[in-house]
Amino acid sequence: MLSFTLKRLVYVTPVALGVSIVCFLLVHLAPGDPLSAILPVDATQQMIDEMRAIYGFDKPLPVQYALWLWRVLHGDLGTSIATGRPVADEVGRAVVNSLILAVVATLIGFTLGTFFGFVAGYFRNSILDRVASAVSVFGVSVPHYWLGMVMVIVFSATLGWLPPTGAGPDGSGNWRPDLEHLRYMVLPALTLSVIPMGVIARTVRALVGDILSQDFVGALRAKGLSDAGVFRHVVKNAAPTALAIMGLQLGYLLGGSILVETVFAWPGTGFLLNAAIFQRDLPLLQGSILVLAMFFVALNLVVDVVQTALDPRIERT
Repeated sequence: MLSFTLKRLVYVTPVALGVSIVCFLLVHLAPGDPLSAILPVDATQQMIDEMRAIYGFDKPLPVQYALWLWRVLHGDLGTSIATGRPVADEVGRAVVNSLILAVVATLIGFTLGTFFGFVAGYFRNSILDRVASAVSVFGVSVPHYWLGMVMVIVFSATLGWLPPTGAGPDGSGNWRPDLEHLRYMVLPALTLSVIPMGVIARTVRALVGDILSQDFVGALRAKGLSDAGVFRHVVKNAAPTALAIMGLQLGYLLGGSILVETVFAWPGTGFLLNAAIFQRDLPLLQGSILVLAMFFVALNLVVDVVQTALDPRIERT
């Protein structure tokens, strides 16, 4: 198992390098000058040249990339053009908030999706299957940002049960695990959980239906094993794939929650990316994209190793 993990780690290295190159080039290919966000309208050419030298924009792109990558490897993601604070500090706080929200949303989606998937798979072509399948299709199809706005209108503006935006009552960007701050997480977490719920439900339904049609299930029933015992065997066979889907959905939620975080003003990476785009804050945009991409690469590595450990049928090459 150790050799398999080391091999996967070696395979990830060129992928991570390629991701860093793509992140660097994408933001440089965007039109406009990022320094326009901090330079005055009547800035002289000398002032512009000095600022470009400070941020390293006066060097060729390969040199800029090499210097940027060297700083990144030492934990320096640069300085935000808009705020003047270290990008690592800005991204660090945002990643923690997004990770908390994504984990809670994934757990909700995994629990509900697994329940609906098993119900639909065990009772195929029944009314329960149709209801569970309809819920999963709704989860996959509905735009989550639209659902977030509807939930704000219903539960905040109309009923007044839950706060509509922010991460806490004090307006700070740090979420804390207490009851008051938990109320601010309910709406965004439920909104984000809809998509993984639908994906996991459809996946589990197909898995359960395939497992129940296999010969070993009939053999277990012929031996007199109870329904609970058959259910345990079905869960064991479906668990590796379901956990892999759960891990990938966690990565998608962490990097793809920009619209939901903007709707709820949740101080995470999505909200930070949105602000960096509108402010043309190139270092902040680079740092945010790089951290999210590397997290997704690392998460894929972990999912690969865990899935292989749980399912001995997967060849460890």
